[in-house]
Amino acid sequence: MEDIALPTAPAAGSATGAAGDGTVTGNVFAGPGARTGPAPDDDVFVDLRSTFWTGRIRPAAAGAGAGALLNLTQAEYGWPFPEGIAWEAEDLSLARLRRACRMGLAHSPETLTGHAGGSDRLRAAAAEAWPDALRVHGADSARDALREALRHRPAGAATAALLDVATARGLRPLEPEEAAELAAAGDRATRHAAWRYLAGVPGGASLLPVSAEAEDPYERLMLLPGQDPLLPAAARRPGLLVAQPMLLGGLDTPGEGLSGGLSVLLSGLGDALADTGAVAAVVTVVTASRSELARDDSLLHARGPGHWVLRLPVDAEHPLGQHEMGAHREALAWWAVRLLGGLGARLDVLHARYADDGSLAMAQAAERLGARLVFTATPDPHRQMTARHGRAPAASDDLRDDLHRVFVADRLVERAARVVAIPGQQGDASELVRHFPQLAAARDGAGPAAPPEGIQPYVPAASEASDRADLLGMVLGGGGSGGARRAPLGPDALREPLLLCVGRLHPVKQQDMLVRAWLERGLYRRSSLVLIGGASDRPSAAETAMRARIGRLLARHPGAAHRLVLLTALSNTRVRRLERALADPASGARAWYVCPSAKEEFGIAVLEAMDAGLPTAAPERGGVRHYLRDGDNGVLLDTSSAPALGLGLERMLDMPPSAARALAARGRATVTSGYTLTSTAAALVEEYLATTPPGTPADARAATRG
Repeated sequence: MEDIALPTAPAAGSATGAAGDGTVTGNVFAGPGARTGPAPDDDVFVDLRSTFWTGRIRPAAAGAGAGALLNLTQAEYGWPFPEGIAWEAEDLSLARLRRACRMGLAHSPETLTGHAGGSDRLRAAAAEAWPDALRVHGADSARDALREALRHRPAGAATAALLDVATARGLRPLEPEEAAELAAAGDRATRHAAWRYLAGVPGGASLLPVSAEAEDPYERLMLLPGQDPLLPAAARRPGLLVAQPMLLGGLDTPGEGLSGGLSVLLSGLGDALADTGAVAAVVTVVTASRSELARDDSLLHARGPGHWVLRLPVDAEHPLGQHEMGAHREALAWWAVRLLGGLGARLDVLHARYADDGSLAMAQAAERLGARLVFTATPDPHRQMTARHGRAPAASDDLRDDLHRVFVADRLVERAARVVAIPGQQGDASELVRHFPQLAAARDGAGPAAPPEGIQPYVPAASEASDRADLLGMVLGGGGSGGARRAPLGPDALREPLLLCVGRLHPVKQQDMLVRAWLERGLYRRSSLVLIGGASDRPSAAETAMRARIGRLLARHPGAAHRLVLLTALSNTRVRRLERALADPASGARAWYVCPSAKEEFGIAVLEAMDAGLPTAAPERGGVRHYLRDGDNGVLLDTSSAPALGLGLERMLDMPPSAARALAARGRATVTSGYTLTSTAAALVEEYLATTPPGTPADARAATRG
């Protein structure tokens, strides 16, 4: 039974608060700092969020027949719950929890413990509601509620969730001996949660098993006693200590699985930040599954001068996917606190990207460590909510997942000492503020800073000429090193335009739509297509599915098969070398770089292709258009459908070679004039220092290197 009372109509301008019994009272539609806002937006999801954050009154339009998006959104943002709806219990609970979190209102501890057996989404929302429950009801009430819930011994996942709440909030509902009994009798999830609990209570560590008794590398690492500081003393220079999580994909395998442009960005950015003079060290935080730990159980690796890679163990046999993060949220937070807190120097700033449960875990860790959170926010999935879900009569898991990501993003914004935008279509944060109206007042009304991202300078190899020849031979003459799946193009392919597309094989990257457009427009008769991406060893389900779709498309056009090559992912250095080989006039190639993604928030791969000197085409949706100007230094593509994309491809192929070369030259000049990692690092350091109050030790350390 929920314990919040819901008014039947919004009370404009009424006070917000929480009654002593945990009942939500007051204005349930106007968010914190309500004020008169702009005119209604033409996007219903944007409009409802703006209504909440600005306090503008608008008539309710939800109800039976209104659609799942409108009904769930109005319920979540504080309008009266639409009548005549067959609500699922969890949807109702989620709406109430999220509304209370956004407004700083409290549920009772008993209500929150009742959600421990729910989905990952429900547990995440309940975890976010605990601070307000503690503020209103006190630690004693929370501890008693947890103890009562644990006494009834719910299912394993619920018991683990309750123990993790106690660990995260510093509560002690169980005596150490009781927790040890749970660990001994429970399943794996309960055992690990009990160990996390015991590690944080007086006398608990003595009841943990010895590391030698562990079943696998993950448990062995959990049970290791306290160690010397992970970061060598020689590495602890004056300046800020910065952590930058990248929990999805591998840092050194862009184009494989979930590894993409972020791995390329953070690899170079860590080095650039450490070289600014204000940063003592950068720790790039990644994950390591049980199978990866079995091969190498070391947790800290030196990456470069002042740049380190820290591996958070994950209790899974394979690298995590984004939808799996929720089940590991509290464990990730615990490991981050343990390992980042054990570096031997206090963490100053944690810079999170992505609105997912992994980032929420890192934000929780930053709070426990006393570090400031910086969050790069993007309007994703916000900008597509109405288009994707506006006509759906019933709630789907996709809609629920997107609403969860929006909620997580709001919580990260709320927790952040500084929010940073990726430049939108106008080159600033205006698009972000449209979707996050609570950010309109940031920086005295200027909105969040939007420093452009950049790329590392390309460094030719000593064997550059022969390496380029080998890469061209791989495309034109085949070869196992690139993992060619289809017959090579042959040297005659350079006499006609060649389209190059590099990226991880994933639905949002739309390589299948590119192939469909190229085939259905008949462009295979006058050009060739080279796709690079995907793992060669143990491909993911998404990669396998994408390759299968491309195969089915080619099967319907047998005359096109010899004009397409699909290679597995190459290292970033080899991709950039191949792009330069194709752009070199001496090769005789007439190559274009094509990015067919549904949207790109920034487009590191696009910048790298422009820097190589290739004429480049990229999606008009997202942030690419703030640096790529259609017909001037590149081509903007409508990637919303195969026919629209086909028209864009045809427009490219019809461009005279001289015009394509001029376009490419202007594209290269754009990148070299302002999109370097040095400038990105300098801008981010300003944001990091802005979170540090003058006179604090971190500020003083940074000043000594400035």
